[in-house]
Amino acid sequence: MAIASKGNNHLLIISLRVAKKKLALSIEIQDTALLQIVDKDALYTVLGTGYYWTEGPLWIDSLQCLLFSDVPANTIYKWSVDSGITTYLTPSGYTGDIPRGGEPGSNGLLLNSNGELILCQHGDRQIAKMRTDIGQPSPSFITIGDSYLKQKLNSPNDIVEDTERGRYYFTDPPYGLNDQEVSKRELSFNGVYSLDYNGDIRLLVDSLTRPNGIALMPGGKKLIVSNSDAKNTALYCFYLNRDGAVESAEKVFDFTPYMKSGGGVSDGLKIDEEGNVFASGPQGIWIFDRNFKVLGRVLFDHNISNCFLAMEGKVLFVTGSDKVMMLRLRK
Repeated sequence: MAIASKGNNHLLIISLRVAKKKLALSIEIQDTALLQIVDKDALYTVLGTGYYWTEGPLWIDSLQCLLFSDVPANTIYKWSVDSGITTYLTPSGYTGDIPRGGEPGSNGLLLNSNGELILCQHGDRQIAKMRTDIGQPSPSFITIGDSYLKQKLNSPNDIVEDTERGRYYFTDPPYGLNDQEVSKRELSFNGVYSLDYNGDIRLLVDSLTRPNGIALMPGGKKLIVSNSDAKNTALYCFYLNRDGAVESAEKVFDFTPYMKSGGGVSDGLKIDEEGNVFASGPQGIWIFDRNFKVLGRVLFDHNISNCFLAMEGKVLFVTGSDKVMMLRLRK
């Protein structure tokens, strides 16, 4: 969901401080409604580069900073106007003593309704909460979900909070297993789960081959999940009943035909207060209206992993490949 800043002063300050690095966006317009969301003269700034694989962007309004994961590096970085990019937390997803390869770090990050940092930890294969305040980060974690029916989760990837029902929803593909050694996992499927505040985990979906990004539509009745399997990369809508159980489902957009020209699979996504969907996909960020009509794309020359809306939906932070970027969508 879009995170509102306290007025537009912060947006103005950020714009002035990074103005020299701004670049023109390449925008593909498929419906003129896109121009109500993205200015045709929108600009972007590369905030940092040289990482292994960036993920999990999260704007912290109270600290006026962006957090993002470098998954293979097992590190969360912080960007702010005043300090640029600095290390925020390491280790972020794997706290074991035995060296390992693959993608051990944190992936999706969430600031919950209590102002606590929630992490999808690949290496430790759990949903965790940082023990310390977000302003005083420390690699000390509380496990809030790590198994289903006494079987260890694969590697939680992304998460969203449902404050009305008092729970989280998260995806659990195998990407964080050591070099994706799927044969060593305990579960025979890649699931989508609900995780109540009291720790109860319920399986919602076991039919997706690579569940990845996840977000709730305004109103909390539709759970949107991306599938990042290159053979079937798509967005799915799961209709939830009052208790949060899945009543029905449908594939709302198939990215697979667009994979022919390369540019990445469907990965992370975010939804604004109007129900517009910002989803990573082939060649960049795809923007849909609340009925999943394609409005257009913001095109990039490298794979995109995720995004985060901030400052009343006027700024979109984007991660992918070795970069983290800031898009000024509207004035």
